[in-house]
Amino acid sequence: MSLQNLSMDPQIQKFSQQTSDILCCFFGESYLETDSSSEVDPVKIAAQLRQLGDHYDETVIQPLMRDVQRAAAGQAAVAFTKSVDYLCNLWVAQSPEVVPEKHLLKATMALSLYMKRNCPDLTTHIHDAVFYIVNNRLGSWIREQGGWERVSSLQE
Repeated sequence: MSLQNLSMDPQIQKFSQQTSDILCCFFGESYLETDSSSEVDPVKIAAQLRQLGDHYDETVIQPLMRDVQRAAAGQAAVAFTKSVDYLCNLWVAQSPEVVPEKHLLKATMALSLYMKRNCPDLTTHIHDAVFYIVNNRLGSWIREQGGWERVSSLQE
């Protein structure tokens, strides 16, 4: 299946829209509910993802984020993604029994919250990086788990 065909796949389009709505709520942006029949509650999922990120905020995040804070605005997304990968790999090494995708989701949400709270001027750049990570690196896994409702309630 080509990338063009993937972008036309209704399931992927639906997931992408859900991700966009969830991230809108996660980052505290204005959210206008567009589909009242959706089985996903973006406000609830965003709150659960926020809790997931808060859980790791006090561990290794603050020292790790110094590089992102020092990066020029145009390089913040790259530095952020490298920090997510570093944190994820650290957790995979510590807890190999947990699927790597779960570590990647936790690392992404934890570092996103840190950036939102401490570097609001970089939020747009980080939002784009989070969307890319979730859609392109975690999208298939999230859908395989049963979608956002299922994944957001997973605990270690």
